[in-house]
Amino acid sequence: MLVMPTQADEPPPLPPGLEEKAPSEEPALPPGLESNDESGVPALPPGLQPKKEPALPQGLEGETTAQAQAEAEEKTGLRDKLPFPIYGFWETRAGVRVQSDSAQPADATLAETRLQLETDKAWRRLSFEFTGDLYLDGVTEEPDADLRRLRLTWSPIDSLDIRVGRQVLTWGTGDMLFINDLFPKDWQSFFIGRDVEYLKAPSNSIKIGHFNKIMNVEFVYTPRFEPDRFITGERISYWNPLRQGHSGEHDQVHDDEPDAWFEDDELAVRLYRNIGSYELALYGYAGYWKSPGGQRFIPMEATFPKLRAYGASMRGTAGKGLANIEAGYYDSYQDRTGCNPLINNSEFRLLIGYERELAKEFTGAFQYYLEHMVDYDAYMNTRIFLMPARDKDRHVFTVRLTKLLMNQNLTLSLFTYYSPSDGDGYLRPNIKYKVNDRWTVECGGNIFAGESDTSFFGQFKNNTNVYASARFAF
Repeated sequence: MLVMPTQADEPPPLPPGLEEKAPSEEPALPPGLESNDESGVPALPPGLQPKKEPALPQGLEGETTAQAQAEAEEKTGLRDKLPFPIYGFWETRAGVRVQSDSAQPADATLAETRLQLETDKAWRRLSFEFTGDLYLDGVTEEPDADLRRLRLTWSPIDSLDIRVGRQVLTWGTGDMLFINDLFPKDWQSFFIGRDVEYLKAPSNSIKIGHFNKIMNVEFVYTPRFEPDRFITGERISYWNPLRQGHSGEHDQVHDDEPDAWFEDDELAVRLYRNIGSYELALYGYAGYWKSPGGQRFIPMEATFPKLRAYGASMRGTAGKGLANIEAGYYDSYQDRTGCNPLINNSEFRLLIGYERELAKEFTGAFQYYLEHMVDYDAYMNTRIFLMPARDKDRHVFTVRLTKLLMNQNLTLSLFTYYSPSDGDGYLRPNIKYKVNDRWTVECGGNIFAGESDTSFFGQFKNNTNVYASARFAF
């Protein structure tokens, strides 16, 4: 018979011990771990409960907190509270001639204490930079200031930079020899023993740089001519052909400097790119001779004739070192025939250099430099007899030797110039020791030698000096 059930068959019961328990039922905790509060967190076993901190003696409550807060404020300091960083250095530097100079009343060439402050601030596509020096000059017995940098940089796109304001500019391949770098130099600071960074003088310019895979372009416009800080006799005496002797503090150079905004301006352009391990560059400049290149007799003034310059350079690896070659043509286009004896003739200039490591932490560098006067015959036919005759070709060799010692904290260096055509030379020995992260001490000299008082380095031989400095960086 077939019987139809009225209810579904129930599954058979599980064996004893495997019965399914309700989800809410959980195993009991071992004794001593039961939770004592409503959070449900088990209590720690006896002896493992955290101990309470002992109370401070009466009168000392709150002292630890106040002391910690004071220490935290001391660590941050005023500089860390500012919206922009402040850094720089304080330096004291002194120099003196090693022999007397009848053209200079003081034996001291350098006696100053200097404070340099720097700051910068960056936003998304805009940045601001400032570097300024304040110093007390013991030679002139007056305070002075030097605004080294005050510029804004705007990058509207990744491949374009626009920098406006006061800035130190440089390009070219030379080591303290310059052909296409026609930005202002401070030769007085260089010869009296200031830090080598002060060889480059600032200018008020607009610099635009465009970077791409084909050719990088840099364009610099200076709305008012910025000359070199050349030797005037203020601290360094020089040969004065009109007096047929040395002039100094009481007979300084008077010059007629072009200084009209947007009329006496300068324009410089550089095109460059890398090809393999070599950098190739083309240069152009339109402006004036950076140091006086002319003379006026009525009134008696040094002048700055107009100048156009064109050049090229290449730098890259060669053997175990780095090689560079640079050339330039100086077009003195106010006297292209070379017949005006009061204006510099046009020149062709050449520089070849090589640098490599000679031994562990010991490097050497060599340069050859040439100045070739283009219209030499015209120059000789019209030369004023009071002016010392120049050679058609001026040759200069330089050698730089640098040795690092004591974990690179001690630097010994020697830079020498020697001109076989002029028969003169110039040596710059220097010792620099980094005492710690803050303090650096330095000493060195500027040694001039020459057979003639009228050659470039020979005229400065009475200005041979030694100097020393101590710098605290922060």
